[in-house]
Amino acid sequence: MSPQFIYLDHQATTPLAPEARAAMEPWLSGPESMGFANPHSMHRPGRAAAAAVEVAREQVAALLPKGGRVIFTSGATEALNQAVRSVPRGKIAYSAIEHSALVNAAVATGADLQELPVGPAGLVDPEVELAEGTGLVAVMQVNNEIGTIQPVERLAERAHEIGALFLCDAVQGAGKLAPAEGADLIAITAHKLYGPKGIGALWVRDGVKIDPLIRGGGQEGGLRSGTLSPALCAGFGAAAALAKERMEADFQHLSGLAALARSILSRWTVNGSETARWPGNLNLRLEGLNFPRLLSDCRTIAFSAGSACGSGTGAPSRVLTAIGLDPKEARNSIRLGFGRYTTHEEVETACRAIDAAAQAQGI
Repeated sequence: MSPQFIYLDHQATTPLAPEARAAMEPWLSGPESMGFANPHSMHRPGRAAAAAVEVAREQVAALLPKGGRVIFTSGATEALNQAVRSVPRGKIAYSAIEHSALVNAAVATGADLQELPVGPAGLVDPEVELAEGTGLVAVMQVNNEIGTIQPVERLAERAHEIGALFLCDAVQGAGKLAPAEGADLIAITAHKLYGPKGIGALWVRDGVKIDPLIRGGGQEGGLRSGTLSPALCAGFGAAAALAKERMEADFQHLSGLAALARSILSRWTVNGSETARWPGNLNLRLEGLNFPRLLSDCRTIAFSAGSACGSGTGAPSRVLTAIGLDPKEARNSIRLGFGRYTTHEEVETACRAIDAAAQAQGI
């Protein structure tokens, strides 16, 4: 990749933190150090690998509420599927802007579903009416496309009032915001907080019963069979510990970047709430914008039109239409994602280039 390339797609994935890479290296070494040992084996190298896994589990747990356990998974998609399929009864309610991993998992259960609407700001009304007989309410902490921060604590209270469990997709919020204290189940993934791809976690509140999604040798307390990777666990743990340490500094840094971007792109309209949002996510629209042409003209900048998981479908963003945008307005939108290692110079250069390219389209 050219040194001049500017990466502004941190909602899709984040770069691996140097600290996470360093934590992984001992478990990627060759036979001389035994770092490759199976953490489920009883010999000394296996026990050493198992100890590294447990250190990582504690580091990840420190980002989440007390009174629960961390189950390592391959990522948030698996965690969400396991959580949704474990609901013993009742309807499933979820917000209209949930990630497709949650929505499709809910549809696959065959349960009756209730889609909770969002307003133009992209927020669920915390007093929204929940259908009688609901067994699970699922609302993400921070939306991956428009960055809005949902009132998850109050929604969790509402779920409990009707005897339902509350599931929070905290992929975009873990390590960045305080955890959703009222949740019963929380899904997170390492690669959205500067850790490695291929590992995530499901946090389960004490007393909440879940079922295995993957069966086999009975690892992870019988809830997620398969050999764990000490390297991935160690990288996840180190990234989580660093995120906890840097949470306030990262927030302040991203707030400054967002303010700079808004000052340059002042003629663009923000999609979603101007205030109840994560500052690392800026979703903007400009009437008449041709996004494919913009992306081509700004080929040294990595940004997107929305979720990486929904790219290439040709359909307008489900999230943007849910907040009231018509298909044309949705297609006139871009998402800029800032991160810990993004510089002010990069944001200024990228935003001026994007706006100039839009002006070249005659808008």
